[in-house]
Parts: sequence; C-alpha cells; structure tokens
Amino acid sequence: MLYPSTTPIPQLQTIEAHLKSNNNYSGKSAQEIRAAAAESARQLPVLDGVKIEQIVTEPFCGEWVRAEGGFLQYSTWPLTPENKVILYFHGGGFVSGSCAIYRDFAARISAASGIAVLTAEYRLAPEFCYPAANEDCLAAYRWLLAQGVSAGNIVVSGDSVGATLALMTLITLRDQGEELPAGVCLLSPHADLIHLDGESYDSRAGIDPTGSREANQRMLEEYMGDYAGEWPALLSPLRLDFRGLPPLFIQAGDHEVLLSDAERLAEQARAAGNTAVLEIWENMWCGFQLLAALLPEAQQAIVNMGTFIKRRLLLDVSQE
Repeated sequence: MLYPSTTPIPQLQTIEAHLKSNNNYSGKSAQEIRAAAAESARQLPVLDGVKIEQIVTEPFCGEWVRAEGGFLQYSTWPLTPENKVILYFHGGGFVSGSCAIYRDFAARISAASGIAVLTAEYRLAPEFCYPAANEDCLAAYRWLLAQGVSAGNIVVSGDSVGATLALMTLITLRDQGEELPAGVCLLSPHADLIHLDGESYDSRAGIDPTGSREANQRMLEEYMGDYAGEWPALLSPLRLDFRGLPPLFIQAGDHEVLLSDAERLAEQARAAGNTAVLEIWENMWCGFQLLAALLPEAQQAIVNMGTFIKRRLLLDVSQE
C-alpha cells in the first residue's frame, strides 16, 4: 500500500539536503560516523514523561523505554509471562547506533502501542565483527524468555540493519527449534546484504539521501572484517526459506535504495504462506520514522506500527 506524502516539497528538500550532507560517510572513521549520528539525534525534540531503565546483563546490554501508559511496570519485577514487550534492534550500518540515539524513537513506539520497548545495545563493527551483533540480538531475545516473558507476548522490531538482524534472529530461532515471537516489524530492511542487486539500488540512486550501494557495501565489509571463506547465507535472508516465520509488518520509503528489498521480502514471505503487510511511503527514505518530531508521515507510520503490534499481542484496537 502506498501512503501519500503530506509534507510540503520545499520542507522535504531541506531535510533531504541535511541528511545527504550528514550521511556522507566516505572517508570517515567509525568514531566520526557515531559522533555525527549522536549529534543529529540530540538536535531533535523528544517526548516528555518517558521512563528509562538501563539493563546490564552477562549476555547483553540495553535499556527499557516506556512512555506514559506502557504496560510494563518496573515495580513488578521479575517479569511474568503476561508482560508485553517490544524488542528493538537499532540501525546504523553495523558501525553506529545506540540506545541513547534511539531513545526518543523507542518512546514514540511505546506511546503508539502502550507497551514498553527493550532496545538492545549490540556490539558494533569494526571493533566487533560478525557474528557479534547477531549473537547479541539472539541473547537479548533469549534473555527475555529466561526472565519469564512468553514468546507470544513479544514483537521483535528493527530498522535498516536492525531490521535485518531481527529477520536473521527469527530465522536462526526457527532453524534451532526455539519459540518464535508473535510478530516482527521491519523498517527498511536490508534483505540481501551480499548481492545488493535490488532494482531500486539503481532507480533510486539519485534521490536517496541516506543510502547507496557503495555505502552498503562498505557497511558489510566493516561487519565481516577479515572473515575467511564464503560469507554465511544468513546475510541474505531474501534467499532463505521463510516458512514458519511469524507475521511481518514492513515499511519502506519510495525514495530509498532499499525499496525493492522490502518489496521482494513481502512477496517471498507471502509465497511461503506467511502474512506480510507492506507499507510504502511516498517521498520518504530509510529511517524517516526517526524524524517523527518533524514529519507527519513519520508520526502516522509509527501509529500504524503500534496498531500492528497491538493486534499481534491481542490488545484492544477497537477505539482506533
């Protein structure tokens, strides 16, 4: 489904010019990329009334983010099978991103769904290469189960490579015979990190302010480091079996190079007998949802995401 853009074109052009300038990572170190991402996040307005609690465990680190009305009450530890949880894996090309940068976005998801978000702080490349991020995401999900949360009360989500990590986590869990969550939200997923052969890598190359085939190639090389031998098939989820996965909710912008990855992902999921909702947002790009303080399209995208999550977790949406 295509959602029309409502933001005036001149305003979009100003935002895109800023993004293009700040997302030019050519020749920049991982530390410089992280600093630029953190500074951009600091410039955005944030929600009020948000509760934060950091988590430091043996298998992973992260933080709880709960907007007013979120169902997870921290005074009720330990967690119980009835607790509803959104487990979020942030984007950042494997080399950047953090709980702090995604704190406001997680709060907006919590506000839209009424559910607490657990953002995982996975290890970053190039200091930690494959499979470090994959291992940390799996550890975060398994930690929730170990705390007593029912798999059917978890929705896994992520954006960009975080969406890819979410999808790879589900495939790994399924292949190992473990319990799967109730659903997954994938925002601008990289569905095929190895081949980078989606049609939109070419057709959107001139209008995407945040991504390119060259940038994504560098991203993968940073994550793989000096990995020897043939790269693991898990890096290209699009070419794997989707049978038995939970329902998918996918969002992408029609100006991003990852558009065809999202489209092919939805098609393959449906062909495998899965439920897959695909939303395409006019004039938008990878990660536009993080600009909800500025864009009505991003605000509505988060509302739609919240509705999917509530439906998957069997919550009342009759008033919407």
